[in-house]
Amino acid sequence: MSKKEKNFSRRDFLKTSGVAAGALVGGGIIGGLIASNTGTETASPGTAPATHGESGSAGGVRGLMFFKNDAEFQILSQATERIFPEDDLGPGAIGLGVPYFIDQQLAGAYGENSKEYMQGPFFEGETTQGYQSRLKRNEMFRQGLQIMQQEAQKRFKANFADLEGGQMDEILTAFQEDQIQMQGVSSLFFFRLLRSATLEGAYADPIYGGNQNMDGWKMKGFPGHQAAYISQIDNEEFQEIDPKSLGQSH
Repeated sequence: MSKKEKNFSRRDFLKTSGVAAGALVGGGIIGGLIASNTGTETASPGTAPATHGESGSAGGVRGLMFFKNDAEFQILSQATERIFPEDDLGPGAIGLGVPYFIDQQLAGAYGENSKEYMQGPFFEGETTQGYQSRLKRNEMFRQGLQIMQQEAQKRFKANFADLEGGQMDEILTAFQEDQIQMQGVSSLFFFRLLRSATLEGAYADPIYGGNQNMDGWKMKGFPGHQAAYISQIDNEEFQEIDPKSLGQSH
């Protein structure tokens, strides 16, 4: 895919997603739910982003916490990269460590829905309603990734992670348009969950495992968590400030 096409894809996606980046940079929905779920294995800001090869390996530089096999993690990695692709503006989901961020969250309170009421009765909700499933988020992700693989085999007789970008997009679009049959959840709801988690991983504080090197913030010109702006507040010119993570000393 050309850089021009990639740029259009990302901008078009962000324009139509209805998600304000400003609500994500401080940790957003996931960060709020899993404040205690910061990763001890998270690379510190300044660490070089994982390479494409490292990011897909269960035995790579960063270990997996929820996914038990590399095949599932590869599907997750490629799906998130299609949602947030690398282009001339900066790294994509893989370069930002988004797959590891999602893996880490699915292993904790967010993935287990441990802070939410999860008892019956269960009714099929409207598309405008929020969480209505008896499934936990990590169960939805596992089912969704398995069905992505099944769709790849059915449509293209290949593994999802080996498909061309356009072929992956065809499957993801089918999820988004609620054309895929899932158990206990609609494919539209799962796609929205995957898209939201991808954006969270791109823009949340690096202490949660994504936003590698704070590159997501750098692309937005977001300063992160500064202790004070006393030295800049009286300056009338726009100030470019190197971002800081909660995990750094202030």
